[in-house]
Amino acid sequence: MNLSFFDQFTSPCLLGIPLILFSMLFPALLLPSPNNRWITNRLSTLQLWRFHLITKQLMIPLNKNGHKWALLLTSLMILLLMINLLGLLPYTFTPTTQLSMNMALAFPLWLATLLTGLRNQPSIALGHLLPEGTPTPLIPALIMIETTSLLIRPLALGVRLTANLTAGHLLIQLISTATTALLPIMPTVSLLTALILFLLTMLEVAVAMIQAYVFVLLLSLYLQENI
Repeated sequence: MNLSFFDQFTSPCLLGIPLILFSMLFPALLLPSPNNRWITNRLSTLQLWRFHLITKQLMIPLNKNGHKWALLLTSLMILLLMINLLGLLPYTFTPTTQLSMNMALAFPLWLATLLTGLRNQPSIALGHLLPEGTPTPLIPALIMIETTSLLIRPLALGVRLTANLTAGHLLIQLISTATTALLPIMPTVSLLTALILFLLTMLEVAVAMIQAYVFVLLLSLYLQENI
């Protein structure tokens, strides 16, 4: 029984080929195709409004030099958002529950922000490792602590996204299993459990959106430190 709970996090394969790449590309098919008109229908209007809102929120912490990252950050936000939400559908696979995928997204982007700071303003970027006014005996220890906190940032990004989504999926499966098992024995308790399952599903929808936003927002904050 315990193994079956974690089977949902195993990447499905077809003829030995992992289908995780197809599941990552599928959300792009849900976006309306571009047209030569600015606004074609209500769906396009809603899509443009959503993209504008997301881009505005992500660009607030950044100055003008960071606005060139708008397309990359907005695209990443839309990708994570749609993958997280589609993963809540029954009999689907959520790629963002895989730590390997989240680290593959977090590490290169974090490294890009770090290299940007080292190239444009190396003294300020290295100055973050040692706060101003630090007593001399504490300098070696503080440099090691700040370096560790800097290097652990991509791991924190990947683990945060993986842990939150994995915990939510496990809770949904556990409560849905309990609902099905209690239905022939105690129908009243089963209905109560089904209500809890519905509320938990609504909560997971919110968590899926919040985690996608937090992932990209932290990247934008790391970028702001280095530009």
